[in-house]
Amino acid sequence: MNNIYLYTIVGMGLFTLGLYAVIVHAHLLRKILAINVMGSGVFLVLVALAARNQGTAPDPVPHAMVITGIVVAVSATALALALMLRVRAKTGQAELSEESLE
Repeated sequence: MNNIYLYTIVGMGLFTLGLYAVIVHAHLLRKILAINVMGSGVFLVLVALAARNQGTAPDPVPHAMVITGIVVAVSATALALALMLRVRAKTGQAELSEESLE
């Protein structure tokens, strides 16, 4: 098994693990972290797809997309954490339940 397949399989595993955590956990901080894990899986798959052939140089466009995606992910995480703190200040808990939505 070469590195390209290994990175792709690990990236898909990270995405699946993050998706499972988003569905299962009710706490907002855990959901935010799970979305970050999903993003890391996508970044890993993009990096693996950049190196299509073993002997050639990798394509720089997916690498540039990953770098841009990391910057956007950090900004989105900061916004999500600020919104989570506002929800916690208003409701007293950092979970979204059916009762708190009414």
